[in-house]
Amino acid sequence: MKIGIAGVGGIGSNVAVNLVRSGVDWLRIVDFDRVEISNLNRQFYFFDQIGRLKVEALGENLQRIRPDLRIEAQVVRINAANCRALFADCDLIVEGFDRQADKKMLVEAFGPERIVVSACGIAGSDLGGVRTRRLGACHIVGDFATDCADAPLFAHKVSTVANHMSAVILSQPGVIHGTIAE
Repeated sequence: MKIGIAGVGGIGSNVAVNLVRSGVDWLRIVDFDRVEISNLNRQFYFFDQIGRLKVEALGENLQRIRPDLRIEAQVVRINAANCRALFADCDLIVEGFDRQADKKMLVEAFGPERIVVSACGIAGSDLGGVRTRRLGACHIVGDFATDCADAPLFAHKVSTVANHMSAVILSQPGVIHGTIAE
């Protein structure tokens, strides 16, 4: 199964590492952004990667975990005009955007025909409200209230949401074909 990840910041990079460590062997990661020092508190990047394209740095980090990983890294700003084409051959799509409008665009682009796992409410430090909702083929994880425009982002909450998203993905039929040799 090929999994597409739209945006590889806090949610996307953490979901990617969870999936690779759980045996997923084929990812398409798409983002246009570069690693910044402010990303290091919650994203799967390192200090010496500051300034690099996120998809390139993440691809290297993931292949250090699993050298046989099939990874397609695309440096593209995802929008309504290219969204469907970028993920046309992906069986499942992870939404890792910051802006609500981008989240909505991705979910609407695929509607009920594709599983989309999305995040909503990842800011702040309270974990008590993190839950999962399903709307058709879309699974949404978060507290559904705390936006990053209103509260700071903390590693423990971003990771918790990413972990819940990973659990949803890993529960889908056909995601895992085998595990990493121990």
